[in-house]
Amino acid sequence: MATGGFSVKNASIEAYQSTYVQTVITLFMLIAATNYFLHYRALRGDLAAFCRDREFLFYIGLLATAIGLICLDLTFRTHTPATSAIRLASFQVVSIVSTTGYSTADFDQWPHLARTVLFVLMLTGGCSGSTGGGIKQFRVLLVVKSAVAELSKLVHPHAVIQIRMGHKPVSQEVLNGVTNFVLLYLGIFTLASVAMACLGLSLESALSSVATTMAGIGPGLGSVGPAKNFAHVPDAGKWLLSGCMLLGRLELYTAL
Repeated sequence: MATGGFSVKNASIEAYQSTYVQTVITLFMLIAATNYFLHYRALRGDLAAFCRDREFLFYIGLLATAIGLICLDLTFRTHTPATSAIRLASFQVVSIVSTTGYSTADFDQWPHLARTVLFVLMLTGGCSGSTGGGIKQFRVLLVVKSAVAELSKLVHPHAVIQIRMGHKPVSQEVLNGVTNFVLLYLGIFTLASVAMACLGLSLESALSSVATTMAGIGPGLGSVGPAKNFAHVPDAGKWLLSGCMLLGRLELYTAL
């Protein structure tokens, strides 16, 4: 529920081969990365709040899309049985989006598409008002809506397009703040990744080490994958990644 990611077993959750155990953990990671205000409203009897919340619907849609892509990749490229592919993909996707960082498989050995999807999810994070880290689904959704609106204006230059979240219009001030935050996040991510590459890490390891630490996830890809650790990273890299963890958890504006 804290999306912290530590287990009492050296093999993490993979030590528990029970499908039931992994399903329960998947469910509560999903709950933990959901806006807690929605849980509060649900506990007061307004279960429909989940269906009305655009961020939650976007969050579920992103999870479903990612799980579907990875399931297909595992099924057709590694010949993993469909039931196992669904279980493995669901757990890893929810674990990374919620920034919990648990693993039930060495996903660094998965095909390229599956690993790419997981890397992108490292940047998104959970919903606003949740225990998850990352950019947050609310900001990602607003950036997507803003991009779609700009593309629509190219086709219809005289159109007046109001970006909304549900039935509420989003002010330009809020849009500017969200855009600036995302650009700042990606800018720091890029600079830190270049610095990690200068310290000798491969491109994949450098990018994923920064992505996973800024989002507070844990495992990355390459030499910092789920079956490995950060022990080999030079001391300067450990200091840099520690700073990335602080920036990600405190939120950028607060830390800066």
